[in-house]
Amino acid sequence: MSVVHAVKVPSYDPELVYSAVCRHFEALGVEKDLRPQTRVLLKPNLLYGKKPEAAVTTNPAILKAVIRWLTERGFTNIVVADSSGGLFNAEYMRGVYAASGLNIPGVQEYLNRDFTFGTRNTPPGCAVRSFNLITPVLEADYIINLPKLKTHAMTTVSAGVKNLFGTIPGLQKPDMHRRYPELAGFARMLCELEMTVKPDVTFLDAIDSMEGNGPGGGTVRHTGMTFASRDVFALDVAAVEFMGLDPLEIPHLKAARELGLYPERVEVTGDKPAPCSPAFRLPDAVKSTGFDDAVPKFLRKPTEKVLDALLRSYPHVDRSKCVGCGKCAESCPRKIIKIVDKKASMPRKDCISCFCCQEMCPVHAISVKRGLRGM
Repeated sequence: MSVVHAVKVPSYDPELVYSAVCRHFEALGVEKDLRPQTRVLLKPNLLYGKKPEAAVTTNPAILKAVIRWLTERGFTNIVVADSSGGLFNAEYMRGVYAASGLNIPGVQEYLNRDFTFGTRNTPPGCAVRSFNLITPVLEADYIINLPKLKTHAMTTVSAGVKNLFGTIPGLQKPDMHRRYPELAGFARMLCELEMTVKPDVTFLDAIDSMEGNGPGGGTVRHTGMTFASRDVFALDVAAVEFMGLDPLEIPHLKAARELGLYPERVEVTGDKPAPCSPAFRLPDAVKSTGFDDAVPKFLRKPTEKVLDALLRSYPHVDRSKCVGCGKCAESCPRKIIKIVDKKASMPRKDCISCFCCQEMCPVHAISVKRGLRGM
């Protein structure tokens, strides 16, 4: 049985968040794991530079509370590190830190300044032989994974497992999309990445979450919870159920079941929440085919499977909103997006529908369309 500990946290008030950290870590026995010399990595979600209230990134109040908990107990060998969706270098990350509200006392002194990476082999039996990982991950003795609860255009949900994709350096992430263009293969890769990084504890920021076109362009939804677990897959199961969704409809959790990583039983302790009502609104890229009212209930899933085989989702740029910044082209795994006359041009041919372009667009100029496969 895997345990997920839940705490109701109505706001990002520092004392409320710190109280939640204390309750989580006491329930999980975290202090017993650590020694004064332990090198602790805090891995937030820093998708790109965005104000905390946008719910794109892990709120700085979470990081500050975890650091406070550690330092008050004498654990000071701490680094806060993530590789955002763009470049992984000092100049770019300085901008991300500033925009995400991390340049505050109690956090800024622990921000990562090492932008190198190395290679770690995967466990036996993995399809991926090795991963390039940012150096703070390779050097850590203890990893506290600090994701943000969001929907995601490709993977449906971004929580504990998906947050580990940020351990891959910079623009090597689009290359992983290129290597694993099919969703099932990408989901399995995420599971194998988790097996390689192996976070010790995952603490989920679900005080303000994101629904709709996440992970960067959705709508903020106040959900008032934090979750923590030693089993990141169990945490994701609990988080998905909290969102009002079916865990086995989430690609990486389906892959986890095939790999024997899916928890047999998840027990939620602490302030056990009811599922959100209504359920989280899904991204346009993964919504149903829209035939719910026209097709009898017992035929809806088979009908959707047939239509999904015939149709595919693809990104579409609104030229009136596009500012020609080039973030979409920079993040495109296939390098098919071009900036023409200061506007993004997105051919459907060779597009793998990873939606990295939509994810990284700072002005939300990219939407989702559906069309026949092969066109």
